[in-house]
Amino acid sequence: MTKQSQISSEAFAQLVQQAIANLPPPYAKLMNSIAVIVEEEPPEEVLRDLEMVGEEEVLGLYQGQSLADDSFFRSGGEGPPRISIYRGPILRLCETAEEVVQEVYDTVVHELGHHVGLDDDDMPY
Repeated sequence: MTKQSQISSEAFAQLVQQAIANLPPPYAKLMNSIAVIVEEEPPEEVLRDLEMVGEEEVLGLYQGQSLADDSFFRSGGEGPPRISIYRGPILRLCETAEEVVQEVYDTVVHELGHHVGLDDDDMPY
């Protein structure tokens, strides 16, 4: 069994790109308007904002206005929607390379769900 921390940042970023490429076409098209960033760990301010405690891990984060809340009259100055995928927490969660691939895909789908207006309770993952 390979130790998952040996998956390099570059290889992990490629897994994220592959997950996006594997989305069904209608969802893949939605990703064209979302910035996707791979980060090693969630920033401290994100953990504070999400009120994360103890051993809880944040695998990804959607930032932006969901399509359900989008309006012609929204205020200006907002950046494009953004999905952050966090390498460290995903690698700590998974024991095999196959689990990493699946978790990256599930996390991308989960965060895309926020983009279309789903709450955590409504998510397929």
